[in-house]
Amino acid sequence: MPRLFGTAGIRGRYLETVTPELAYRVGLAVASYIGGQSSAVIGHDVRTTSPLLAQMAAAGLMAGGVDALYIGLAPTPVVAYSVPRSRSRAGIVITASHNPPPDNGIKVFSGDGMEYTVSMEENLEALILNGDNVKLHAEWDRVGSLIHTEEYLDDYIRHLTTVMEPRRRGEWMKIAVDCANGAASNVTPKILKHMGIGRIVSFNCHPDGMFPGRPPEPRPDVLKSFISSMENLNLHALLAHDGDADRLALAIPRFGFVKQDLLIALFAMHKLRDKKGVIIVSVDVGIEVEEIVEAMGGKLVRAKLGKLHEKLKEVPAALLAAEPWKLIDPSWGPWVDGIYQAALIAKIAVEERATPLDLLMRLPFYPSARVSVKLARREDRISLYEAVSTRLLSEVAREGATVDTLDGVKVTFEDRTWILVRPSGTEPKIRFYTQATRKDRLEEIVSSMKELILSEAKRLGIRVLGVEEQVDIGFSLQRISAPHTS
Repeated sequence: MPRLFGTAGIRGRYLETVTPELAYRVGLAVASYIGGQSSAVIGHDVRTTSPLLAQMAAAGLMAGGVDALYIGLAPTPVVAYSVPRSRSRAGIVITASHNPPPDNGIKVFSGDGMEYTVSMEENLEALILNGDNVKLHAEWDRVGSLIHTEEYLDDYIRHLTTVMEPRRRGEWMKIAVDCANGAASNVTPKILKHMGIGRIVSFNCHPDGMFPGRPPEPRPDVLKSFISSMENLNLHALLAHDGDADRLALAIPRFGFVKQDLLIALFAMHKLRDKKGVIIVSVDVGIEVEEIVEAMGGKLVRAKLGKLHEKLKEVPAALLAAEPWKLIDPSWGPWVDGIYQAALIAKIAVEERATPLDLLMRLPFYPSARVSVKLARREDRISLYEAVSTRLLSEVAREGATVDTLDGVKVTFEDRTWILVRPSGTEPKIRFYTQATRKDRLEEIVSSMKELILSEAKRLGIRVLGVEEQVDIGFSLQRISAPHTS
């Protein structure tokens, strides 16, 4: 059978992939893996099925002899933070992150708050799938306790507010926060307020597992209407989370969605000013970050998508690890944290007394695109990916391009144009990412790649449901009229 764990833990449709029984077996397996007479943190997002699955996972931990510290509704970063804070040996969060409402998932953290590595997940999976796992149960006098506690959420808010307190006041700053009706609804706005941000406008900040305000993925198309509605609010920025707040997107009125490479470049610049070192980025991060890291005297190291923590274990002294939407700052903790990311943007802007737009103007920009082809069946994504990558490699072999197979197939041409093709690890999609130094070159690549994928899908009899495109071709300063600090 296929592996339970993908690029972001276990994730899929409730009752198809993720079931109450599976949640119990995960809890029981984690208890066996870390050993009895210890504790593990349990938390969950706002999805309608999450409290049920969290209780089942907690029952599994208890059955295996481990105390379950139940913190209830909490963003994924808060669950990760709570593990070392409580001196627990593991953490389990029930969340499907940015997936649709019917989905759910299970992610496991080690004692330091870092996601389980692939090898750890493989060991855990062997225990989960053990048909005779009744042997993993503790005796009647060694079962664990269920301990309800909310103190770690309050600790997180106080601690992060202290860490992010700006060196100057930020009364002039005006920020909108969109929490997607998710787990950070009562967290991120509160932290920004405690940081002294002058005005905070909240969108979709009442928790609701049906996600009535918008889909939980903070994509450009999803945020478009919210950006438009801000045109007359005289705000500096919109900070938007996904359902569990491990992701963050930034948008600016009259500018639009800010592509993630620019955010990563901004964070890298900020870290490298104080200290030279390694910046870890995923394979799909573009030329802007390469140029900033090189100019600032740092070193760039590539990682697989969704596996920043794996590379961080290999390079523990790294200053930063980032991929689109996600950031790990080891000085704060070894977990992906969208709330920390939101606070960091505000802190940088306030301390430099520069609007987010001013900060972006300091960075290089190259046209780029991210395209997802949605398929009718999840299992088709691998065969389509293999067909597309084989054909792509045959077509570019004669053009002097270099090939990288760290994660998917990445082709880089002599003019610095690059294409990355890979199957989604969590959804029935095949994706390609591309960047060029010229708009016309980017448009040429996007058109030819879509044609290649759709023709291979047709040849293989694979049904395509649609194509989602995010294309960033640049911007004109003349058409931007953003609010200033004065």
